[in-house]
Amino acid sequence: MVRSSLITRLADGLPLAASMDDQQTETQLRDAKNQAKQLLPNSRHSVPAQFGFEFLSELAKEFFLQHGHDVPSAVRPYAFVKFDTFIQKLKRQYQDTRNPPSHLQRLNEDLQDVTRIMTKNMEDLLYRGDTLDRMGTMSEALRESSLKYRKDARKLRLEAMYRTYGPPAVVLLVILLVLYFRYF
Repeated sequence: MVRSSLITRLADGLPLAASMDDQQTETQLRDAKNQAKQLLPNSRHSVPAQFGFEFLSELAKEFFLQHGHDVPSAVRPYAFVKFDTFIQKLKRQYQDTRNPPSHLQRLNEDLQDVTRIMTKNMEDLLYRGDTLDRMGTMSEALRESSLKYRKDARKLRLEAMYRTYGPPAVVLLVILLVLYFRYF
């Protein structure tokens, strides 16, 4: 259960926002709040947020793997004190922020790979957009050319028909005219 909240700027420990607590909560948590306020200005040299979240995530995952089913039945304080060995081991892994644990290194490499892939995909999309514009222009020019060729093809077919059937038709017409004038 969240009883109080405090938001500070990590760079200098400046309090930015806090929850308004009732009088009972304020008296109960006064010492804890004062300790937190004293720790915050010194915490700017602590681990980066990514390490902190990764540390807490790994800690919670392991705790619930080992003791998650026993938490509701715990009746005494520090019932899971044996978990401290894992906490100490994990703290040692996260001690040096310049040399992160291998899974964080792998996570960073995966993030860099994703960044490279996203950058390449964006470049491909931009190239495709340019290509689509060119294809649109080319298809419009092709459509205009095909209309011109269709018109030229009709004209050529008509000329070919005249060349093929024109001379026999002219001869037949001349013969019919000669016969018509001669017998009528």
